[in-house]
Amino acid sequence: MRRESTGTYEVTVGGGETVRAFVPRPLPPVPEVDFREGLRRPLEAATTALGRLDAVTELLPDAALFVYGYVRKEAVLSSQIEGTQSSLADLMLHEAGGAPGAPVSDVLETSNAVAALNHGVERLRGGFPLANRLMREMHARLLASGRGAAMMPGEFRRSQNWIGGSRPGNAAFVPPPPNHVQECMADLERFINATDDGLPVLVKAGLAHVQFETIHPFLDGNGRLGRLLITLMLCDAGLLREPLLYLSLYFKSHRSTYYQLLNDIRHTGDWEAWLRFFLEGVREVAEGAFATARIASKTIREDRLRIGRQGRRAGSALRVHQSLVERPVGGIAHLARRTGLSAPTVAAVLRLLEELDIVREVTGRQRGKIFTYERYLAVLREGTEDPRG
Repeated sequence: MRRESTGTYEVTVGGGETVRAFVPRPLPPVPEVDFREGLRRPLEAATTALGRLDAVTELLPDAALFVYGYVRKEAVLSSQIEGTQSSLADLMLHEAGGAPGAPVSDVLETSNAVAALNHGVERLRGGFPLANRLMREMHARLLASGRGAAMMPGEFRRSQNWIGGSRPGNAAFVPPPPNHVQECMADLERFINATDDGLPVLVKAGLAHVQFETIHPFLDGNGRLGRLLITLMLCDAGLLREPLLYLSLYFKSHRSTYYQLLNDIRHTGDWEAWLRFFLEGVREVAEGAFATARIASKTIREDRLRIGRQGRRAGSALRVHQSLVERPVGGIAHLARRTGLSAPTVAAVLRLLEELDIVREVTGRQRGKIFTYERYLAVLREGTEDPRG
């Protein structure tokens, strides 16, 4: 189905020069999304994969612990897309009180992304609506420190921004002028919360993501919040009980296609091509997360069995292992506090776990050693190794 542009251009002044800024029309699309255009099968496949992923939280013996690690994996990936160099180990090392290898500012930005997501999920579980107020609250946490702290955390922008290029005049895309942001976001909020449009939640999430990215309502952090919006909508609608679906790696791996489809929507209104891409991403990522959850659970079970065969040392070793499942990076003093064991006992256990290739010491120091649950982190780490990829 062919449509015209999904918005209008307004001539405005940005950065001291005259530019054409794009103002999107409210959702849903007109004419409506055509499910005959190759969307039904991708929607069914994505919905099935999402259902399997949701069910895995009932099957895992350590579901909450897996969620803890997976949320942090997403924060790392989403932050890497925005240019940070923090790894998953850096983030967890920071949380354990160690000194990460990446710049501290990068690690703080990633830590802020975890805080923003957790805040959003907790608010939804408490009955708070998925509204602009919640998005601003999450934005305030996302930009609480680091490079974005001076970019109006928690407030919609009051100046013109742009995407790509060194100034609005040579930008790849110029979002709506600031005087349109409030109205555009109010329209988006109404669309997200509408219950009478007949659209499947997955389709609504795909449409809302594009609209948010097009409005670009904040001076910084739009990409990270726009990706989180997808997960929040699925959790809010009850399709996911835990925030386990993240498209950052998919968008990162198909970056050129992603940006091309967003651009095509604005010019030709080809929502169907975008939705096919989006639904394929949901299917692929949901299946990958399901497989990761199964592998992580298998890894933990196997290591417990190996530790259980260590005779009288097994009891203390299993306590340290469980603590590392909960928080995969830690030092001797940290683990002693968490397990209630003495520091010498923890040190002896860690030597045993090193011999079993379960943990790895990462500082190379004689004092203040930090250990990682390497086998478990290796499962979570997939896709996050190259910060600049």
